[in-house]
Amino acid sequence: MAGGYVDCHCHMTAEEFSQDRADILERARKGGVQALVSVTEHAGELETLLHLSDRYPSYVMPCFGVHPIQSTADGSHSVTMQIGLDFTPWLTPTSKEREEQLRVFQKQLDIAKQMDLPVNVHSRSAGRQTIAFLKEQGAEKVLLHNFAGRASVALEGVQAGYFFSFPPRVANNDQREKLIRRIPLENICLETDSPALGPDRQERNIPSNIFISCEYIARVKGLSPEKVCEATAHNAFRLFPKIRHKMNNRY
Repeated sequence: MAGGYVDCHCHMTAEEFSQDRADILERARKGGVQALVSVTEHAGELETLLHLSDRYPSYVMPCFGVHPIQSTADGSHSVTMQIGLDFTPWLTPTSKEREEQLRVFQKQLDIAKQMDLPVNVHSRSAGRQTIAFLKEQGAEKVLLHNFAGRASVALEGVQAGYFFSFPPRVANNDQREKLIRRIPLENICLETDSPALGPDRQERNIPSNIFISCEYIARVKGLSPEKVCEATAHNAFRLFPKIRHKMNNRY
């Protein structure tokens, strides 16, 4: 692929990559990934990601935040800092928990606005609420990763200028076909969400699997994979302009 893919949401500091992280990143390069945005899920990963981005300064782009419900190493949940909303009924059954998520989500949005940074947002079982809240808060630079809401809700995000990214797992989910068909290519990015959401639930997902997302989106939209790769990379550079700046420093 000319230029190559941009993986806009993966987790290279995850424990699943602790033994072979360098090899996985090299495999991603060889697989055509020109840059990747690595997202933290809990505070214990922040220092690890800083070291990783220092080691690969023009390749691994750090994205700091904490997952709304993901457990930390000590078994506690990280609801007091987050990168979005997760209203999965069996995980956040009470209105108090949901209100706490909204409160701290607003805090992180405020920080992003103050620093003029984009937000990389988790919205499981909360697509409508997340987009409504983002619009209410005046968020402009937004990626809704692995979005699984209704197409009508996604189009509200499109009107607000938001982007949507999809991991390899969508190729096995016909329910996403209508959604992807309705979202303009100008608002789509690629992601893997590695080490999760790969093509096979039993296997660890890796960034080099990003071609699966690209080819699936191309098939749904009746376009060539090359066109989708080029357009989604362009979208990633629009949303994350520091990626291009850091990549230019390679030369």
